[in-house]
Amino acid sequence: MTRLFPALAFAFAAILPAQAQEISAERLSGITRELASDAYQGRAPGGPGEAMTIDFIVGQFKALGLEPAGDGGGWTQDVPLWRYQTEPGGTYTLTVNGQSKALHEQSDLRIETQRPVERVAIRAAPIVFVGYGVTAPERQWDDFKGVDLKGKIALVLINDPDFEAQPGEPVAGRFGGRAALYYGRWVYKYEEAVRRGALGVLIVHETAGAAYGWSTVVAPNGESYDVVRRNPAKDKLLLQGWIQRDLAVDLFREAGLDFEAEKARARTAAFRPVTLKNATFSADYRNRFTRLVSRNVLARIAGATRPDETILYAAHWDAYGVGPASADGATVRPGAVDDAVGVAGVIETARAFKAGPPPARTILFAAWTAEERGLLGSEYWAQAHEAALPRLAASYTFDVLQTAGPAKDVVLVGSGQNQLEPHLAAVAARRGRTVTPDPRPERALFYRADHFSLAKRGVPTVLFMGMSGGADLETGGRAAGDRWVEDYTARCYHQTCDRWEATQDYRGAAADVQLAFEAGRELADGGRWPDWNDSSEFKAVRAASAGARR
Repeated sequence: MTRLFPALAFAFAAILPAQAQEISAERLSGITRELASDAYQGRAPGGPGEAMTIDFIVGQFKALGLEPAGDGGGWTQDVPLWRYQTEPGGTYTLTVNGQSKALHEQSDLRIETQRPVERVAIRAAPIVFVGYGVTAPERQWDDFKGVDLKGKIALVLINDPDFEAQPGEPVAGRFGGRAALYYGRWVYKYEEAVRRGALGVLIVHETAGAAYGWSTVVAPNGESYDVVRRNPAKDKLLLQGWIQRDLAVDLFREAGLDFEAEKARARTAAFRPVTLKNATFSADYRNRFTRLVSRNVLARIAGATRPDETILYAAHWDAYGVGPASADGATVRPGAVDDAVGVAGVIETARAFKAGPPPARTILFAAWTAEERGLLGSEYWAQAHEAALPRLAASYTFDVLQTAGPAKDVVLVGSGQNQLEPHLAAVAARRGRTVTPDPRPERALFYRADHFSLAKRGVPTVLFMGMSGGADLETGGRAAGDRWVEDYTARCYHQTCDRWEATQDYRGAAADVQLAFEAGRELADGGRWPDWNDSSEFKAVRAASAGARR
């Protein structure tokens, strides 16, 4: 640790009395309560609650005396989006050997298009099983083998070939073992299918591989978003979505194949795509689309001596808006834990920085839009500021902070990636806490939050997310922490019950934000440039911009 940050290991404690810079659990709770109230209508991008959300966050930044860091010297950055809605009443059909089966949106499959077209009509498209849908030359892997997918539906497994690999299988370890890579993400599978010329993609949903249940898949209720593109027909599939595993099992059986046997074959480099014999997929539905402009909120504290070097703290302000009524009649999905408390953490971090002397480096604070729709706000900002990213020293992201109380540790999602991690461990040790490596790397949470828009461009990142595994709580230990994760994920993740409750305990969230603040404060004043570990897939990306940091 001292080798990475030699002059700073214990310097921070002397800057100001600790109390002046303590993160407040009460303020985290209060801000979360406000943003998760029904008045904000679930904070959907472009929805009825966006303006109120933006005004609240800007008001908090102004009150703290921050500087605006958005477009044209303002507080926000415009993010042009398409909002798509798959209209009810569409028809979806699987046909095998002349026998047709009608499928139902939400219960059997989730379907969407991200092209601005009024109707999607696909007639009897052949179905081709392409295994995990991965092309990885650096791992000597190609699931496509030159197959022609024009006019066809690609049927794809979720996660990557290592996920269910058994000891001794040739693939084992080629894709990082149980620790998922970007190749396992549904976003990657859509992107690769576009490159391969597919008409559409259906991903087979399996809870273990996806790391979430079917309720999460269908939570958008037919709605999706994308940034405005010059040529959507070139960049996006005509149809993309998921089907239930049981449907895939039946489909394979009726086509004369065994689903599990084909999965096992897909874990070998010799796998070749399989056109399902006498099997087709048809769809006919209306697609409503609206162009809108959503906004990122951006503020900063200018660096006193190195203003062109930056540390970023960020969270996403959006949630899932209004949807179908739950059992208790609620329709607003308020997103308290995901991610109003993260926004509160950014605001509280800004408050802590303002309580101390001006940092040497610039501190940037961001509240992103449309994270739930595909990391769109952070991606749009990263694209617009590509030239400045080599001098972004670090990024700390808050997304789903636990509300179960104080913990002896902080669980680090995507651990083993970069030099920010041992630094965070040293900061935690001074607080009498430890860092626990990601206990469920197969959930691919490292690729599912806004920090990834920066990580894939080489910026060292730390993600604070309480969903990978339970923290070691001071009351109840790891078992209690796991119960909190399991309960939240099963019941409230993206649902109407993700609301502020008086029984929630924000002290653990405050302690995690405190660690991020103290680590970033040291980095801001110490001038070091953390790097990625040699084993990280982002090491080479950062190395390519090394000249900008000399």
